[in-house]
Amino acid sequence: MNITCTRPYCKHPINSFGELKNASLLKTVQQKYCISCGMPLILAGRYLPTRLLGKGGFGAAYLAVDRYSPTMRKCVVKQFQPEGDFGEAELAVALELFDREALVLDNLGNRHPQIPDLFAYFPLIVPGTVNGKKQGEEQYFYLVQEYIDGQDLEQELLQKGAFSEQEITEILKEVLKILTFVHENGSIHRDIKPSNIMRNRQGLLYLLDFGAVKMVTNHTPNPQSKSTGIYSMGFAPPEQMAGAQVFPSTDLYALAVTCVSLLTAKPTTDLYDAYSNTWQWRKYVTVGDRLALTLEKMLQHNPAKRFQSATDALKIIDPQGQRAVNVPSVASQPVIKPPATPKQTPPPLEPKPVNIEPINPTKQGIESAEKPPKPVKEKKPRAPLPVASILRGVSFWAFEGVLVAIAITSALGTFSIGVQTGVLGGIMGLLILLLWKKVIEKWDLLFVAAASMALVYFMPLLHSSLFTLFNLPLLALFILPPISALISVFITSILLLILSLLRKFI
Repeated sequence: MNITCTRPYCKHPINSFGELKNASLLKTVQQKYCISCGMPLILAGRYLPTRLLGKGGFGAAYLAVDRYSPTMRKCVVKQFQPEGDFGEAELAVALELFDREALVLDNLGNRHPQIPDLFAYFPLIVPGTVNGKKQGEEQYFYLVQEYIDGQDLEQELLQKGAFSEQEITEILKEVLKILTFVHENGSIHRDIKPSNIMRNRQGLLYLLDFGAVKMVTNHTPNPQSKSTGIYSMGFAPPEQMAGAQVFPSTDLYALAVTCVSLLTAKPTTDLYDAYSNTWQWRKYVTVGDRLALTLEKMLQHNPAKRFQSATDALKIIDPQGQRAVNVPSVASQPVIKPPATPKQTPPPLEPKPVNIEPINPTKQGIESAEKPPKPVKEKKPRAPLPVASILRGVSFWAFEGVLVAIAITSALGTFSIGVQTGVLGGIMGLLILLLWKKVIEKWDLLFVAAASMALVYFMPLLHSSLFTLFNLPLLALFILPPISALISVFITSILLLILSLLRKFI
């Protein structure tokens, strides 16, 4: 079994222990140490990191297993791991954000099926090493959370390209429901983007990475309250990039940017017009009015002009849906609304320098524990039957079928039955292909029928064989095809009526 060392500067972090393939020994061994640097490998006595998932400016994430769970449950171990030259104040803020993520996951994740659960949060003090020699002590901080086995939306976009309108609508509904729960419980995510929304293998969406979350604790909003300089370029609204106060509508703005970037498969820099401070995404894609107007309102530059809550947005995009969230919220946690006339803020493409970078090791995927709940899919209304199109096609086939049969039978003495049957089948097959490919449709059918009748009427064999053989008047040529078409329409109408009744009860 391979265990990965979590010391940031370890030169050979992969450690292999063949004896740990024995399940009994794996659960009873006291500790294992990195062969290269001596770092303890079994974290909190139970979590064994198996591989690195990703790194950010202040942290790293590892895929791990819980040796004390019956199924060796997979989980994600996040480590506070600052890299680079940071001052004490910056490190203190970063550690505070790491603590806050653990607190939010413990408060929200364990009570909502689409936010990862928190399993553990602990510090670890170990002997430091310099050139292989022990020197001083080092302290690391870890949190262990649920593993989501799937892909984030950024990975999906790279794999399959632009999302459809229906897919975006479903994503918008689901994430708005999660944000309703988050906001009602006194938090603002502040880092909504495609890589922080993950779909597991059962299709359920998760909201990830609460490292930048803002917790609202004051009953009275303080207009002077400032936001830390944490955001993702291209997705954050102007008030967040300016370091001003953030609101629930801050998350709605970032969610709308996420949606238009997935819908168009364009980078956000191509969609935003800095000159007019507006998003010009609609020239790349056409969607229905409901989705378009919802996204436009969420993308307003002024936070007071956006929806003031995720619930308000849900009422527009999903008017027939049930209440967004059924999980109880924490009482006494207010939702801050922006002032009526907020201060002017700079446009999104000219942000202030970023001083603090959030932990974001979820690029490779934060995956789920054993069996997450399956998503409840809404029953979609069935599309109505294309009655007019079906009746047109049936009448045309019946009309043309009789005409072609008359034409082929007129040559009774010239061609064998096999040849006539083959020609009749070929012509009918060609007509069906033309209808299927929509080469001929609607009024074209009438012109083709008239031309076919004229062609058959002027056939020399028609006057000498068919009507002489069956003792029929020439007028029958103009009667038999229409009658055949009417009979076919009548029978098909009855069948469609029966089918429509069955669809209502099945």
